[in-house]
Amino acid sequence: MSSYSPYWMFQKNEWAKLRANVPMTLSPIQIENVKGINEKLDIEEVSNVYLPLSRLLNLYTKASHELHSVTDRFMGQQTKQVPFIIGVAGSVAVGKSTISRIMRELLSEWDEHPSVDILTTDGFLYPNEVLEEKGIMNRKGFPESYDIKKLIDVLADLKSGRPDVEAPVYSHLTYNILPDEVQVLDQPDIVIVEGVNVLQTPKTRGADPGTYVSDFFDFSIYVDANEDDLLKWYTERFMKLRDTAFQDERSYFHKYSGLSNEEAIGMAEDIWRRINLKNLHENIQPTRNRADLILHKDRDHLIDSIMLRKA
Repeated sequence: MSSYSPYWMFQKNEWAKLRANVPMTLSPIQIENVKGINEKLDIEEVSNVYLPLSRLLNLYTKASHELHSVTDRFMGQQTKQVPFIIGVAGSVAVGKSTISRIMRELLSEWDEHPSVDILTTDGFLYPNEVLEEKGIMNRKGFPESYDIKKLIDVLADLKSGRPDVEAPVYSHLTYNILPDEVQVLDQPDIVIVEGVNVLQTPKTRGADPGTYVSDFFDFSIYVDANEDDLLKWYTERFMKLRDTAFQDERSYFHKYSGLSNEEAIGMAEDIWRRINLKNLHENIQPTRNRADLILHKDRDHLIDSIMLRKA
Protein backbone atom coordinates (compact mmCIF):
# COMPACT_ATOMS: atom_id res chain seq x y z
CA MET A 1 0.00 0.00 0.00
CA SER A 2 1.36 3.44 -0.95
CA SER A 3 1.63 6.16 1.71
CA TYR A 4 1.76 9.13 -0.68
CA SER A 5 -1.55 8.95 -2.49
CA PRO A 6 -5.11 10.02 -1.70
CA TYR A 7 -5.91 6.28 -1.82
CA TRP A 8 -4.89 3.16 0.01
CA MET A 9 -3.96 0.68 -2.74
CA PHE A 10 -4.62 -3.05 -2.38
CA GLN A 11 -3.94 -6.14 -4.43
CA LYS A 12 -6.78 -8.65 -4.27
CA ASN A 13 -5.02 -10.94 -1.77
CA GLU A 14 -4.47 -7.99 0.60
CA TRP A 15 -8.06 -6.84 0.25
CA ALA A 16 -9.43 -10.37 0.81
CA LYS A 17 -7.94 -10.44 4.33
CA LEU A 18 -10.19 -7.52 5.29
CA ARG A 19 -13.21 -9.80 5.05
CA ALA A 20 -12.34 -10.76 8.65
CA ASN A 21 -14.92 -13.29 9.86
CA VAL A 22 -17.83 -12.21 7.69
CA PRO A 23 -19.62 -15.43 6.67
CA MET A 24 -20.57 -16.30 3.11
CA THR A 25 -24.37 -16.34 3.04
CA LEU A 26 -24.99 -16.52 -0.71
CA SER A 27 -25.31 -19.77 -2.64
CA PRO A 28 -23.72 -20.46 -6.04
CA ILE A 29 -27.21 -20.25 -7.57
CA GLN A 30 -27.80 -16.79 -6.09
CA ILE A 31 -24.46 -15.62 -7.47
CA GLU A 32 -25.22 -17.09 -10.89
CA ASN A 33 -28.57 -15.30 -10.96
CA VAL A 34 -27.08 -11.82 -10.50
CA LYS A 35 -24.17 -11.93 -12.90
CA GLY A 36 -24.39 -10.26 -16.31
CA ILE A 37 -23.80 -11.60 -19.80
CA ASN A 38 -20.33 -13.12 -20.31
CA GLU A 39 -19.16 -12.06 -16.83
CA LYS A 40 -17.18 -14.28 -14.48
CA LEU A 41 -18.47 -14.24 -10.93
CA ASP A 42 -18.15 -17.11 -8.49
CA ILE A 43 -17.99 -17.72 -4.75
CA GLU A 44 -14.23 -17.14 -4.66
CA GLU A 45 -14.56 -13.69 -6.30
CA VAL A 46 -17.45 -12.77 -4.01
CA SER A 47 -15.48 -13.93 -0.95
CA ASN A 48 -12.28 -12.12 -1.90
CA VAL A 49 -13.72 -8.83 -3.16
CA TYR A 50 -17.37 -8.22 -2.37
CA LEU A 51 -17.61 -9.64 1.16
CA PRO A 52 -14.84 -7.31 2.40
CA LEU A 53 -16.61 -4.46 0.58
CA SER A 54 -19.93 -5.35 2.24
CA ARG A 55 -18.16 -5.29 5.63
CA LEU A 56 -16.73 -1.85 4.87
CA LEU A 57 -20.08 -0.50 3.72
CA ASN A 58 -21.80 -1.95 6.77
CA LEU A 59 -19.32 -0.08 8.98
CA TYR A 60 -19.94 3.13 7.03
CA THR A 61 -23.69 2.66 7.32
CA LYS A 62 -23.53 2.09 11.07
CA ALA A 63 -21.34 5.18 11.46
CA SER A 64 -23.90 7.16 9.47
CA HIS A 65 -26.67 5.92 11.78
CA GLU A 66 -24.62 6.87 14.83
CA LEU A 67 -24.15 10.37 13.43
CA HIS A 68 -27.91 10.56 12.86
CA SER A 69 -28.45 9.64 16.53
CA VAL A 70 -26.02 12.34 17.61
CA THR A 71 -28.00 14.91 15.60
CA ASP A 72 -31.24 13.66 17.16
CA ARG A 73 -29.78 14.14 20.65
CA PHE A 74 -28.67 17.63 19.72
CA MET A 75 -32.12 18.47 18.35
CA GLY A 76 -33.88 16.86 21.30
CA GLN A 77 -36.11 14.79 19.07
CA GLN A 78 -36.22 11.43 17.36
CA THR A 79 -36.41 11.39 13.56
CA LYS A 80 -36.47 8.56 11.04
CA GLN A 81 -33.12 7.63 9.56
CA VAL A 82 -32.75 8.35 5.87
CA PRO A 83 -31.23 5.91 3.36
CA PHE A 84 -27.49 5.43 3.04
CA ILE A 85 -26.86 6.05 -0.68
CA ILE A 86 -24.08 4.38 -2.66
CA GLY A 87 -23.14 5.49 -6.18
CA VAL A 88 -21.70 3.01 -8.71
CA ALA A 89 -20.11 4.53 -11.84
CA GLY A 90 -18.03 3.31 -14.77
CA SER A 91 -18.04 2.62 -18.49
CA VAL A 92 -20.64 0.82 -20.53
CA ALA A 93 -19.95 -2.97 -20.38
CA VAL A 94 -17.69 -2.77 -17.31
CA GLY A 95 -20.15 -4.67 -15.11
CA LYS A 96 -21.72 -1.97 -12.92
CA SER A 97 -25.11 -3.71 -12.84
CA THR A 98 -23.66 -7.03 -11.71
CA ILE A 99 -21.67 -5.35 -8.95
CA SER A 100 -24.77 -3.44 -7.84
CA ARG A 101 -26.83 -6.62 -7.72
CA ILE A 102 -24.25 -8.65 -5.81
CA MET A 103 -23.82 -5.81 -3.31
CA ARG A 104 -27.59 -5.61 -2.86
CA GLU A 105 -27.67 -9.32 -2.03
CA LEU A 106 -24.76 -9.09 0.42
CA LEU A 107 -25.80 -5.86 2.14
CA SER A 108 -29.36 -7.06 2.68
CA GLU A 109 -27.95 -9.96 4.75
CA TRP A 110 -26.76 -7.55 7.45
CA ASP A 111 -29.24 -7.09 10.31
CA GLU A 112 -28.72 -3.32 10.37
CA HIS A 113 -30.05 -2.72 6.86
CA PRO A 114 -32.23 -5.51 5.43
CA SER A 115 -33.93 -3.28 2.87
CA VAL A 116 -31.66 -2.47 -0.09
CA ASP A 117 -32.88 -1.05 -3.42
CA ILE A 118 -31.11 -0.38 -6.73
CA LEU A 119 -31.91 2.79 -8.66
CA THR A 120 -30.52 2.86 -12.20
CA THR A 121 -30.00 6.14 -14.01
CA ASP A 122 -31.28 4.57 -17.25
CA GLY A 123 -34.74 5.44 -15.96
CA PHE A 124 -33.81 9.12 -16.10
CA LEU A 125 -32.91 9.14 -19.77
CA TYR A 126 -35.27 11.33 -21.74
CA PRO A 127 -37.78 9.27 -23.76
CA ASN A 128 -36.63 8.53 -27.30
CA GLU A 129 -39.24 10.92 -28.66
CA VAL A 130 -37.67 13.78 -26.69
CA LEU A 131 -34.15 12.76 -27.73
CA GLU A 132 -35.28 12.78 -31.37
CA GLU A 133 -36.79 16.26 -30.93
CA LYS A 134 -33.57 17.52 -29.39
CA GLY A 135 -31.51 15.90 -32.17
CA ILE A 136 -29.38 13.95 -29.70
CA MET A 137 -30.56 10.39 -30.19
CA ASN A 138 -27.00 9.53 -31.28
CA ARG A 139 -25.75 10.87 -27.93
CA LYS A 140 -27.92 8.67 -25.74
CA GLY A 141 -25.97 8.02 -22.55
CA PHE A 142 -24.14 11.37 -22.70
CA PRO A 143 -24.94 13.84 -19.87
CA GLU A 144 -27.35 15.92 -21.95
CA SER A 145 -29.55 12.86 -22.61
CA TYR A 146 -30.58 12.59 -18.95
CA ASP A 147 -33.21 14.46 -17.00
CA ILE A 148 -30.73 15.31 -14.25
CA LYS A 149 -33.22 17.56 -12.46
CA LYS A 150 -35.64 14.67 -12.08
CA LEU A 151 -32.87 12.41 -10.76
CA ILE A 152 -31.79 15.05 -8.25
CA ASP A 153 -35.43 15.51 -7.15
CA VAL A 154 -35.78 11.76 -6.52
CA LEU A 155 -32.53 11.62 -4.53
CA ALA A 156 -33.58 14.67 -2.52
CA ASP A 157 -36.90 12.98 -1.71
CA LEU A 158 -35.08 9.85 -0.58
CA LYS A 159 -32.69 11.83 1.61
CA SER A 160 -35.59 13.75 3.13
CA GLY A 161 -37.14 10.47 4.32
CA ARG A 162 -40.17 10.75 2.05
CA PRO A 163 -42.11 7.44 1.73
CA ASP A 164 -43.11 5.86 -1.58
CA VAL A 165 -40.73 7.82 -3.79
CA GLU A 166 -41.47 7.08 -7.46
CA ALA A 167 -38.80 6.75 -10.13
CA PRO A 168 -39.19 6.08 -13.88
CA VAL A 169 -38.44 2.66 -15.34
CA TYR A 170 -36.38 1.91 -18.45
CA SER A 171 -36.73 -1.08 -20.80
CA HIS A 172 -33.59 -2.43 -22.43
CA LEU A 173 -35.84 -4.40 -24.77
CA THR A 174 -37.61 -1.37 -26.24
CA TYR A 175 -34.64 0.93 -25.53
CA ASN A 176 -37.01 3.48 -24.03
CA ILE A 177 -38.77 4.68 -20.88
CA LEU A 178 -41.86 2.66 -19.93
CA PRO A 179 -44.54 5.38 -19.68
CA ASP A 180 -46.95 3.36 -17.52
CA GLU A 181 -44.47 1.92 -15.00
CA VAL A 182 -42.68 3.34 -11.98
CA GLN A 183 -40.29 2.00 -9.39
CA VAL A 184 -41.43 2.74 -5.82
CA LEU A 185 -38.79 3.16 -3.13
CA ASP A 186 -40.43 3.10 0.29
CA GLN A 187 -37.82 4.35 2.78
CA PRO A 188 -35.18 1.67 2.12
CA ASP A 189 -32.16 1.37 4.42
CA ILE A 190 -29.70 1.54 1.51
CA VAL A 191 -30.05 2.71 -2.09
CA ILE A 192 -27.47 1.78 -4.73
CA VAL A 193 -27.54 4.33 -7.57
CA GLU A 194 -25.96 2.80 -10.68
CA GLY A 195 -25.09 4.49 -13.96
CA VAL A 196 -22.36 5.88 -16.19
CA ASN A 197 -23.15 9.47 -15.23
CA VAL A 198 -23.52 9.37 -11.45
CA LEU A 199 -20.19 11.06 -10.65
CA GLN A 200 -20.41 13.70 -13.37
CA THR A 201 -20.90 17.38 -12.66
CA PRO A 202 -24.23 18.88 -13.79
CA LYS A 203 -24.06 19.85 -17.45
CA THR A 204 -27.68 19.36 -18.39
CA ARG A 205 -29.72 22.52 -18.82
CA GLY A 206 -32.28 22.81 -16.05
CA ALA A 207 -30.08 21.21 -13.38
CA ASP A 208 -29.17 23.37 -10.42
CA PRO A 209 -25.52 24.30 -11.11
CA GLY A 210 -24.84 24.15 -7.38
CA THR A 211 -26.14 20.58 -6.98
CA TYR A 212 -24.43 17.37 -8.05
CA VAL A 213 -25.99 13.91 -8.16
CA SER A 214 -23.05 12.75 -6.04
CA ASP A 215 -23.92 15.33 -3.35
CA PHE A 216 -26.47 12.79 -2.17
CA PHE A 217 -23.99 9.90 -1.98
CA ASP A 218 -22.60 8.62 1.29
CA PHE A 219 -20.12 6.44 -0.60
CA SER A 220 -19.16 6.09 -4.27
CA ILE A 221 -17.55 3.35 -6.35
CA TYR A 222 -15.92 3.58 -9.79
CA VAL A 223 -15.48 0.34 -11.75
CA ASP A 224 -12.41 0.60 -13.98
CA ALA A 225 -10.86 -1.48 -16.77
CA ASN A 226 -8.52 -1.14 -19.73
CA GLU A 227 -10.14 0.18 -22.90
CA ASP A 228 -9.19 -2.86 -25.00
CA ASP A 229 -10.95 -5.09 -22.48
CA LEU A 230 -14.03 -2.88 -22.46
CA LEU A 231 -14.28 -3.11 -26.26
CA LYS A 232 -13.91 -6.89 -26.08
CA TRP A 233 -16.64 -7.19 -23.44
CA TYR A 234 -18.97 -4.85 -25.28
CA THR A 235 -18.52 -6.80 -28.52
CA GLU A 236 -19.05 -10.15 -26.79
CA ARG A 237 -22.22 -8.83 -25.17
CA PHE A 238 -23.49 -7.48 -28.49
CA MET A 239 -22.93 -10.88 -30.12
CA LYS A 240 -24.72 -12.67 -27.29
CA LEU A 241 -27.67 -10.26 -27.48
CA ARG A 242 -27.84 -10.67 -31.26
CA ASP A 243 -28.60 -14.36 -30.67
CA THR A 244 -31.03 -13.78 -27.79
CA ALA A 245 -32.79 -10.49 -26.95
CA PHE A 246 -32.39 -8.98 -30.44
CA GLN A 247 -34.37 -11.92 -31.87
CA ASP A 248 -37.50 -10.58 -30.15
CA GLU A 249 -39.46 -8.51 -32.68
CA ARG A 250 -40.28 -6.00 -29.92
CA SER A 251 -36.60 -5.27 -29.47
CA TYR A 252 -35.35 -1.85 -30.61
CA PHE A 253 -32.28 -3.70 -31.93
CA HIS A 254 -34.20 -6.42 -33.78
CA LYS A 255 -32.73 -4.98 -37.00
CA TYR A 256 -29.36 -6.41 -35.94
CA SER A 257 -30.67 -9.93 -35.30
CA GLY A 258 -29.84 -11.18 -38.80
CA LEU A 259 -26.28 -9.86 -39.00
CA SER A 260 -23.51 -12.31 -39.75
CA ASN A 261 -20.71 -12.71 -37.21
CA GLU A 262 -18.45 -10.42 -39.21
CA GLU A 263 -21.18 -7.80 -39.66
CA ALA A 264 -22.16 -7.94 -35.98
CA ILE A 265 -18.57 -7.50 -34.82
CA GLY A 266 -18.15 -4.56 -37.18
CA MET A 267 -21.38 -2.95 -35.97
CA ALA A 268 -20.45 -3.40 -32.29
CA GLU A 269 -17.00 -1.91 -32.83
CA ASP A 270 -18.47 1.02 -34.76
CA ILE A 271 -21.03 1.80 -32.01
CA TRP A 272 -18.30 1.50 -29.40
CA ARG A 273 -15.95 3.94 -31.16
CA ARG A 274 -18.58 6.51 -32.17
CA ILE A 275 -20.57 6.60 -28.93
CA ASN A 276 -19.35 4.64 -25.92
CA LEU A 277 -15.61 5.32 -26.21
CA LYS A 278 -16.23 9.01 -26.84
CA ASN A 279 -18.54 9.20 -23.82
CA LEU A 280 -15.94 7.37 -21.74
CA HIS A 281 -13.17 9.82 -22.69
CA GLU A 282 -15.25 12.99 -22.41
CA ASN A 283 -17.50 12.33 -19.44
CA ILE A 284 -17.02 9.08 -17.53
CA GLN A 285 -13.28 8.50 -17.15
CA PRO A 286 -12.60 12.05 -15.86
CA THR A 287 -14.81 11.30 -12.83
CA ARG A 288 -12.75 8.27 -11.76
CA ASN A 289 -10.83 10.05 -9.02
CA ARG A 290 -14.00 11.50 -7.50
CA ALA A 291 -14.88 8.01 -6.23
CA ASP A 292 -14.29 6.77 -2.69
CA LEU A 293 -13.39 3.31 -4.00
CA ILE A 294 -11.97 2.24 -7.37
CA LEU A 295 -12.33 -1.41 -8.42
CA HIS A 296 -10.09 -2.35 -11.36
CA LYS A 297 -10.92 -5.40 -13.49
CA ASP A 298 -8.51 -7.59 -15.41
CA ARG A 299 -9.21 -8.98 -18.88
CA ASP A 300 -11.19 -11.90 -17.37
CA HIS A 301 -13.74 -9.54 -15.76
CA LEU A 302 -12.26 -10.23 -12.31
CA ILE A 303 -11.12 -7.56 -9.85
CA ASP A 304 -7.33 -7.39 -9.61
CA SER A 305 -6.79 -4.23 -7.55
CA ILE A 306 -8.70 -1.95 -5.20
CA MET A 307 -8.12 1.68 -4.26
CA LEU A 308 -9.83 3.13 -1.17
CA ARG A 309 -9.79 6.86 -0.50
CA LYS A 310 -8.05 7.71 2.76
CA ALA A 311 -10.39 10.50 3.82
